[in-house]
Amino acid sequence: MLSRDARRDLELRGFTRRQMLRVAALVGAGAALPWGSERALAQLSNAGALPDDAVRINANEFPEGPSEKALAALVESAKRGNRYTYPETEALVAAAAKLENLGPEHFSVYPGSSLPLHHAVIAFTGPKAALVVADPGYEAAAQAAQWIGAKVVKVPLRADGAHDLPAMLAAAKTEPVGLFYVCNPNNPTGTVTPRADIEALIAGKPRDSVVLLDEAYIHFCDEPTGLDFVRAGKDVVVLRTFSKIFGMAGLRAGFALARKDLLARVTGWATGALPGTSMVAARTMLGEADLIAARKRGNAERRTDLMRFFAAHGFPYTPSVANHLMVDARRPTKEVVDALRAENVYVGRPWPVWPTHVRVSIGAAPDMERFKTAFLEATTRQG
Repeated sequence: MLSRDARRDLELRGFTRRQMLRVAALVGAGAALPWGSERALAQLSNAGALPDDAVRINANEFPEGPSEKALAALVESAKRGNRYTYPETEALVAAAAKLENLGPEHFSVYPGSSLPLHHAVIAFTGPKAALVVADPGYEAAAQAAQWIGAKVVKVPLRADGAHDLPAMLAAAKTEPVGLFYVCNPNNPTGTVTPRADIEALIAGKPRDSVVLLDEAYIHFCDEPTGLDFVRAGKDVVVLRTFSKIFGMAGLRAGFALARKDLLARVTGWATGALPGTSMVAARTMLGEADLIAARKRGNAERRTDLMRFFAAHGFPYTPSVANHLMVDARRPTKEVVDALRAENVYVGRPWPVWPTHVRVSIGAAPDMERFKTAFLEATTRQG
């Protein structure tokens, strides 16, 4: 159910009663939503129950889990599971705020980053305010916008895999835009958008629109983050997650970061406490800078090796700086995905705009070797 204030806000933004019911369903994270929740998107990548010996390079997960220190802290927290653990969330915010040199009022903690992405779509788009996204890109924002009745404008990536931000900005000349979604590095390509282009988008966007900067994969690369936009009070919401390099995809922890008034609009749709176990594990891992740096180096080595493999065999790929990339298999995506699955190798879901590309996550070294063998077989098999 939506509160009276929430209904009033939606009415003022042009939502019909039916669209408000859909907002209520989205806020409630209904498992039956037809376009698919984060869980449904993961299922499209076969990220559910797979054989124990499967090569799981399908969901951009990190091949290692939480650190030993984080696991020990998690176990101790679980012993206090009979109590509400709000202070653990507050402690996580305090640790992150100190690390990022931001006031705690700029942070809101979420179970991962997909839920605040949905909430930002609700807060800033609607029947009178479109969402502008890159194509291919992470689909959740567009699907949420379509569900609540907001128009979605899809803009093709540039040839180098970056967001075409001038073209995305141009969309605002033909219709009102509420939100520009920029995933940097991008999912599924692993490519980055130059900082200067992002700055130009923020400077040139309509006064009433917001830039949603999704930095789920920022820890894998050397690109500057968007947190200085938050420090400067810009119309920017930044998303962060512990699901990737921190190895906590199943534990669920993440942040939305923004100017206080923007954050209030996003978090107005959030309810409920967060698990003390994930809060403690996340806070512990924030303090393990050396471990995260080592994971970044190892991922980069395996990613470089994979790109060399594709280059050696003549398969074009996106110049990734993250823990995944897209490779042109030169055959229909589903055909390749099915052939790999027959070898117990699972890769990412298809993106219709690139019908012969396959998304490959960077897994452990032995898994990448198994993938290479299976990929060559799948792409050279006749009939």
